[in-house]
Amino acid sequence: MTDFPAYRIRERDGDVQAGFERLTLDELMPGDVVIRAQYSSVNYKDALAATGRGRILRRFPLVGGIDVAGRVESSTDARFAAGDAVLVTGCGMGEDHDGGYAARVRVPADWVVPLPEGLSLFDAMAIGTAGFTAALALDRMEQNGQQPRCGPLLVTGATGGVGSLAIDLFSARGYEVVALTGKSGSEGYLRELGAASVLDRHRLDKGGRSLEKARWGGALDNVGGETLAWLTRTVKPWGSIASIGLAGGSDLHTSVMPFILRGISLLGITSANCPMPRRRHVWQRLAGDLRPRHLDSIVEATIELDALPAAFERILSGGHRGRTVVRTGGGQ
Repeated sequence: MTDFPAYRIRERDGDVQAGFERLTLDELMPGDVVIRAQYSSVNYKDALAATGRGRILRRFPLVGGIDVAGRVESSTDARFAAGDAVLVTGCGMGEDHDGGYAARVRVPADWVVPLPEGLSLFDAMAIGTAGFTAALALDRMEQNGQQPRCGPLLVTGATGGVGSLAIDLFSARGYEVVALTGKSGSEGYLRELGAASVLDRHRLDKGGRSLEKARWGGALDNVGGETLAWLTRTVKPWGSIASIGLAGGSDLHTSVMPFILRGISLLGITSANCPMPRRRHVWQRLAGDLRPRHLDSIVEATIELDALPAAFERILSGGHRGRTVVRTGGGQ
């Protein structure tokens, strides 16, 4: 049986160790669909998993990577046939099921999304979990009544993958997007993506009252912690906050006042276990009315599998911007 390259994560004596191995299909976890993987991507969660700096993996050993796009090599499920262009994001890949950092990926058919018309396999991974999450947040916020006329929409963690794509998507819908970042020298990049203005988080006075001056029509938050608590105190009546990340902490210290006096909504956004009907709906929007306009600028680098360790260190050290796409070696 032909072997192929994979980036596999192991646990030895309590330490998480990752490296490159040659695997065969028999060594991958069970699934209905075998994908000849062409692209994956680098996400913050991938870096935490591979370095052991976050408790992401629920079993070992495991091939890393929460995203993959490629063509079906074989399928025991009638919904998919050899040659079909497909993608998978989340669903437990790279957490408790072998993931996308390999030339071959095997997954349950229920996780597989046909590549929407109008997107290339590369586009799908340039968007990846980050763009899907941003689009899912937009979709849910608008279903909850968010509109451009509600007022400025704040995006925190603005230079990251989710933040960058959120700025692109929301600004295209007519929102006045305000980008919050701690990275100096990023204003030109953020304005290129569609930000109307850029705030320096280091100069932000978050206050401490139960209700501060209402400034934002809504917000997409990648940070959590004190930043999310501040957002609950400063979003305008009936505005929505999409909570996506916790880089700034998992605790949330706020009060009920913003909820019962201003009627704000705090929407939890989880892309990993998004139901398939909604997952397909959002991917169709990403190929249609929500198609990102600035992918060329958002993709910071396209790398080979062997460059993954350096990419992980870059994203964890805060030196990363936008998206990194990974060629996985599965050919055409």
